[in-house]
Amino acid sequence: MPTSVLMIENDEGSGPGKLLGWLDDRGITPVVVRAWDGEPVPTSVAGHAGLIMLGGGMLPDEDERSPWLPAERSLLRDAHDRVPVLGICLGGQLLAHTFGGEVKGKYGLPEKGVTSLTVLPAAADDPLVGGLPSSVWAVESHQDQITQLPEDAVLLMSSERCPNQMLRLGERSWGVQFHPEVTADRVRRWDPERLRSMGFDPDALVADAERYASELEKTWSEVVGRFLSFCSDR
Repeated sequence: MPTSVLMIENDEGSGPGKLLGWLDDRGITPVVVRAWDGEPVPTSVAGHAGLIMLGGGMLPDEDERSPWLPAERSLLRDAHDRVPVLGICLGGQLLAHTFGGEVKGKYGLPEKGVTSLTVLPAAADDPLVGGLPSSVWAVESHQDQITQLPEDAVLLMSSERCPNQMLRLGERSWGVQFHPEVTADRVRRWDPERLRSMGFDPDALVADAERYASELEKTWSEVVGRFLSFCSDR
């Protein structure tokens, strides 16, 4: 039985973060492919127990800017309903786009830092988020967003600025707009001038990330842990 999870990096600044510790806690080996650095994206998930696709600043169809994206879309099609899949931020947008949804750039208002999410009624029996309270906190960092879900997607979470925060496709593919893996240290490294230009106070974002760190860890270590249990059970 494979005990590794394939993990695709799309941006140097959007690494696995806390995911590495959560995998290690469960004896699962991360196999990280740095697509942004020219490492080839595998054509198949064969030999791996799951797939995690990380974030990045591009749109899911910006192939000229990021020529590895067609391979990622192909990999998502290969993995869907074959192994558990988790797409984070761009990864979630890629999942939606690949299976018939729509993603728009710089759409609506941006979200940065700790943000309140509403857990929707459809999440009650979801294997990852069932049993969560009706409102949870998560770290956001996006301007682009999913504007239309794939036809058969189930919407699990929303926020005030972004209705499509978490979706499930089929039985074992999930996409999230937020960042369960991000630490306060990463928030501290965000470009302060860019944050100010978007209407955010950099110091306030760091303070929130530190203040909510324990709650964020508790919520998302459990949710991601459930995902990894799916990988371990294969």
